Amino acid sequence: MSSPVGFAERYAGSLMNTFGPPKLELVRGEGARVWDADGNEYVDYLAGIAVNALGHAHPALVEAVTAQLQTLGHVSNFFTTGPQLELAEALVEIAGGGARVFFTNSGTEANEAAFKLSRRTGRTHVVATEGGFHGRTMGALALTSKEAYRTPFEPLPGEVTFVPYGDADALAAAVTDRTAAVVLEPIQGEAGVVVPPAGYLAAARRTADETGALLWFDEVQTGMGRTGRWLASEGVRPDVLTLAKGLAGGFPIGACLAFGAAADLLQPGNHGTTFGGNPVACAAGLAVIRTIEQEGLLDRATVLGRRLRDGLGADDRVTEVRGEGLLIGLDLSSEVSAEVVAAALRRGFILNNPTPRRIRLVPPLVLADADVDALLAAWPGILDDAMEGAA
Repeated sequence: MSSPVGFAERYAGSLMNTFGPPKLELVRGEGARVWDADGNEYVDYLAGIAVNALGHAHPALVEAVTAQLQTLGHVSNFFTTGPQLELAEALVEIAGGGARVFFTNSGTEANEAAFKLSRRTGRTHVVATEGGFHGRTMGALALTSKEAYRTPFEPLPGEVTFVPYGDADALAAAVTDRTAAVVLEPIQGEAGVVVPPAGYLAAARRTADETGALLWFDEVQTGMGRTGRWLASEGVRPDVLTLAKGLAGGFPIGACLAFGAAADLLQPGNHGTTFGGNPVACAAGLAVIRTIEQEGLLDRATVLGRRLRDGLGADDRVTEVRGEGLLIGLDLSSEVSAEVVAAALRRGFILNNPTPRRIRLVPPLVLADADVDALLAAWPGILDDAMEGAA
């Protein structure tokens, strides 16, 4: 039974104001579509911010989680379970072998684990990139360049140098024999889907090798099929890799993978977690991987992503289109991204505006052709409404 008090008032009275007022009260979903408490239907091009890889209520995910809860819901990490072992093995295979996994509950926790692992080298300096985003906990925040996120919580841990993203020469100049790790996203998501120049990741690999630093790829947003490949960094092997978001299709999980000698840096007592590697979360992760393979969703992400980039970019009010697969960023001709998101919501589409001029689309990998057709048909009208509203 719905309350006579609106959801916005209930939210303001009971939850901390860390996200601002919610736009909608969502009650159910199916595939790439969701419905609000008033029965309105939306195509979800946000997917929980690149999380719901299989969309909403996918039978494979529902079955996996339900079956696991009927056996073991949780055990401590003094023990292991079949799902934990199987998911770790699957991730090692996806990453090309020669790695070991530490499971967490989120992307920021995966990055915290990687940050701590880097300290075990005996070095403390880290090089990160401008525009990068690695999480909100204190360690991950120390690696995130955005001043609005950082300033209220300084001083932050670590000795961190920020360099322009995509500039291999600036990166090489900043990394020394005191540098523990170089951390970067293969494609920057939070910044609005920023793709580096060709060869940038390989250049970062060479710089790390020359100085003995660890190369750490944050694939929290780009990993697990989002770009039409399991990993956006495919072809360049890091020393550390962090994953989360789409890994379990909406069930909280993260993973820190370390390769070669780096896999031995964390030893008993150095790090831990209560819920990381939970058998239900791991069963969900296995279901996501198997479904992506069985339904050919990597290829589908590539095909649908190309259709969306071509179709949305055809309007001259879109000045640039970037991305791979179903990780798509658009630049607009003026600072109306908030108006675009609002106009899209009125027409039944959930979009995201990471900056005043940029739109980000990260829909489920199960996005239907009809969902793509619907957005492309509505797009000119959405831009019309946004431009008029901003005038």
